[in-house]
Amino acid sequence: METGSGSADSWPTEFWHQLDDGRVVCDVCPRHCRLREGKRGACFVRMAEHGRIVLTSYGRSSGFCIDPIEKKPLNHFYPGSSVLSFGTAGCNLGCKFCQNWSISKSREIDTLGATAMPEQIARAAKASGCDSIAFTYNDPVIFMEYAMDCAQACHALGIHSVAVSAGYICDAPRQAFYRQMDAANIDLKAFTEHFYHKICSGHLAPVLDTLLYLRHETRVWFEITTLLIPGENDSPAEIAAMCRWLMDNLGPDVPLHFSAFHPDFKMMDTPPTPPATVLQARRIALEAGLHYVYVGNMFDEAGDSTYCPGCGQRVISRNWYALGDYDLTETGCCKHCGFHLAGRFTAYQGSFGRRRIPIQIHA
Repeated sequence: METGSGSADSWPTEFWHQLDDGRVVCDVCPRHCRLREGKRGACFVRMAEHGRIVLTSYGRSSGFCIDPIEKKPLNHFYPGSSVLSFGTAGCNLGCKFCQNWSISKSREIDTLGATAMPEQIARAAKASGCDSIAFTYNDPVIFMEYAMDCAQACHALGIHSVAVSAGYICDAPRQAFYRQMDAANIDLKAFTEHFYHKICSGHLAPVLDTLLYLRHETRVWFEITTLLIPGENDSPAEIAAMCRWLMDNLGPDVPLHFSAFHPDFKMMDTPPTPPATVLQARRIALEAGLHYVYVGNMFDEAGDSTYCPGCGQRVISRNWYALGDYDLTETGCCKHCGFHLAGRFTAYQGSFGRRRIPIQIHA
């Protein structure tokens, strides 16, 4: 194995091993792609070259945009702040409902029209007033070397790093990757192996392992998102089972977001999620004992706001990413009763709101 500098089209990586027959196995994710010379893995961006695995998308992005942190979604990580978001191409899962499929399912490196090295991204985030950068749109575990270097460059300037991921990663790279992350949103796509196999071409267990690792072995702040798809993962029984597992294994303080599905990619014939289904899921989660449960991809200010587990008062009101009343101290304590909410907080500077600002990054 080797790491180090290289060209953006051929960046050395660490997590792989060779087979006796000449193939190289990528050890980043549970797919363990076995590649002949010149062949790419299922993610498309990791490739066998000269008996090793290289990353072909280092320093190249599908574009940069400044977003509200709530859009990731992260509701308890410096609420109201802005984040510089970007992704690359490819993905290591095969979700039929992917809502970023033009990026994550791309087989064209030309998708990566923006070029920026880690130090440039860090400087751009600082100049734009962003508190964080987010690796999003496609899963950062497949471009982990680029993401980790960007995170280190940002940390040098006091900027946080956020991973928006499906959590489909093996143990050793998981440790290396999250060592550089300050926060994450993990997409828990369902709570059955059948769904992961049938709809995502993956497995559930590695995702649960990531959640357990983040909760018990790191200080990374993380939240969870589940997209509810009619007839696939939205039954009350499955939602209740998932919430029981979260309570038993992660505790009540990891925020959970239920999002409404809209037809996309290979599931155009599946109807949108009724708002009542999302609200029912939220009720089930709250009844299971989870403290912070939110709704997404639909308008419901009550379901998008934060309530104090101590006194029940609303302490952050939200309306499509825009924050209204804010009744927390700079340390995250409720101004009504003094209860300390889980999360990462600082003195509130106001809400970035619903803006989405594309930017160009130049050397």
